[in-house]
Amino acid sequence: MALRSYAPPMRALAFLLAILLAPFAANAVESEAVESPRARVTLVAQVGAVAPGQPFRLALRQVLAPGWHTYWTNPGDAGEAPSLDLTLPDGGQAEPMAFPAPLRIPYGPLVNFGYLGEAVFPLTLTPPAGLEPGRLYTIEGTARWLVCEQVCIPEEGAFRLDLPVEAAPRPDPAVADIFRQAEAALPRPSLFAATLGFEGPRGAIEIAGADLKPGAVKEAFFFPEAPGVLDNTAPQAFALRDGALVLSLTRGTAPLPPAISGVVAITDAAGVRSAYVLSAEPGAMPAARAGLPLWQVVLWAVLGGLILNLMPCVFPVLAMKAMALARLSGASRAAVRGEALAYVGGVVLAFLAIGGALVALRALGMAAGWGFQFTSPVFVAAMAWLMLAVGLNLSGVYAVGGPTMGAGRWGSLGIGVLAVAVATPCTAPFMAAALGAALAMPPLAALAVFGAMGLGMALPHATLGAFPALARLLPRPGAWMERLRQALAFPMYGAAAWLAWVVTVQSGPDGLVWLLAGALLVGFAGWALGVAQSAGRGLRLGGGVALVALLAALALLPRVDVAAPPAARAEVAGEAWSEARLAALRAEGRPVFVNLTAAWCITCRVNERVALEAEAVRAAFAREGVALLTGDWTRGDPAITALLRAQGREGVPLYLFYPARGGAPVVLPQILTERMVIEAITDAQEAVQSAA
Repeated sequence: MALRSYAPPMRALAFLLAILLAPFAANAVESEAVESPRARVTLVAQVGAVAPGQPFRLALRQVLAPGWHTYWTNPGDAGEAPSLDLTLPDGGQAEPMAFPAPLRIPYGPLVNFGYLGEAVFPLTLTPPAGLEPGRLYTIEGTARWLVCEQVCIPEEGAFRLDLPVEAAPRPDPAVADIFRQAEAALPRPSLFAATLGFEGPRGAIEIAGADLKPGAVKEAFFFPEAPGVLDNTAPQAFALRDGALVLSLTRGTAPLPPAISGVVAITDAAGVRSAYVLSAEPGAMPAARAGLPLWQVVLWAVLGGLILNLMPCVFPVLAMKAMALARLSGASRAAVRGEALAYVGGVVLAFLAIGGALVALRALGMAAGWGFQFTSPVFVAAMAWLMLAVGLNLSGVYAVGGPTMGAGRWGSLGIGVLAVAVATPCTAPFMAAALGAALAMPPLAALAVFGAMGLGMALPHATLGAFPALARLLPRPGAWMERLRQALAFPMYGAAAWLAWVVTVQSGPDGLVWLLAGALLVGFAGWALGVAQSAGRGLRLGGGVALVALLAALALLPRVDVAAPPAARAEVAGEAWSEARLAALRAEGRPVFVNLTAAWCITCRVNERVALEAEAVRAAFAREGVALLTGDWTRGDPAITALLRAQGREGVPLYLFYPARGGAPVVLPQILTERMVIEAITDAQEAVQSAA
């Protein structure tokens, strides 16, 4: 696996020169090379002659072909570090091989820690004190290493050096630069104090030092020594203040050790990269968290919430919102302001409740993202029944809070809560980035972002509350309102039918049976209450019968989740996404389009119908040989959750295009068109071809 299958011309030229000049460069201090089309590996000594009992440096040197890489001690998500076994004359001692500071090498959903180009692994060797000058000191060794590009190939080789013994060590100037650069690439002992802590899956490491000031650092990354302790794919956003650098961390699957050790690589403002060895015991979360400024995340949240009003998920609730607005025409300024602000309060409170649940679940180590509740068939069935109940109310079967549901401030607040509950299957532009940043913040800051998102969604009503005179522009109440109210019931019935289809995807036909049985009880409850209201008597009896029917429906909810889900969605296009399948396709050199979707995500479904299933897009996929992988998040697959997090997202849809022959994925917008998809494929492929 590799970052890309091509390299800049200078790197390719360097590798070619190393191969061509190898016969002339070989001397007594460098062993005969073990060569393959992927790597040239030698054993190099820093001295041309050794002295009795005098230590000197030895190194395993790898010159890698363009696009190939090898690994650090912690290889990341896949790989294996190189090893060297030495055979020395009696009395000789060798220290462990040292590893340079690694690079972060992303590939698809994985991240490797290792090296590109040339890697030199030095060690110190001490010959025995009883050596006699004039003899040869023979060093033999066997090394094993793994090199990866689109495929991984294990290699090995045997090496031998015969060095003369003299009274004093004799450094060889021909290899001096190799060892100087190798020493410079090694991590140094830390100059900084480090503190580290976690709150659930999220954490941070704070590095304190007088030279760490705002503007002094361009890049920073912490490489853990132990595999699995951190999520390697998660971005490590950093923040600087006077005397401290804070890097955000995300826990991996392995338990936390008593102390977390690793290497922090810091690139300063001049572009110079330095690495330091750090170790810290997990404790309280550092006070400052890394990430985007809070004001910027709040701004994105407001914009995302405002645009959310235009997403397909909210369309069913537009019926109730339109009815509520129509009622305000001709009302007093106080009434207009009161109902508008009640709706705003309902939306903001609902966002805060969902945000609080997300923060709490993730603090407990559970994988939960935006719209997580729709991964539960129980929640989806309950929402279907609620939509049915709202539709029956709008049709006039029964009345709640007056002649129309939503009358009064409490009704407006309820509409706001319902609007958010229905909107959660969708994410709008700006929302994804705001959600990802919010869930990497402390709880109070995260809740502030969710509140801002709610304010953005409710901004039209907030404007009406601030300027109630605008209500005069609405049509005057009249008989048309009754017809409108009845007509607006049908979007609610449509929403209930859509949610019933979602349950069939999640729990199969058996789940649908229990949902329909519950819907029958909900309809009966509405009818019983409506009959009592029409007769003007027996309200207690009618209300009691309705309550019993609703309780019976709720008792059926657990059965919806017990029903076995179907093996896969038949209508999902392409192959099922998996890390292994993506890696296999990329190893073949094929371009791959990844569609992360869910049955309950209306935006996803619209994008699939409008863009991904369009004839022009299918033709472009066939022409360019694009493989389509679909990740179904309907029931909250943890592997897909991890991929979403790796891309800084907390919900679907997410569209990724991986160009042929390697390269980082192109992230497409959440609202797709035919032209957008075709241009993304064409541009990415042209970029790869021009760089090859």
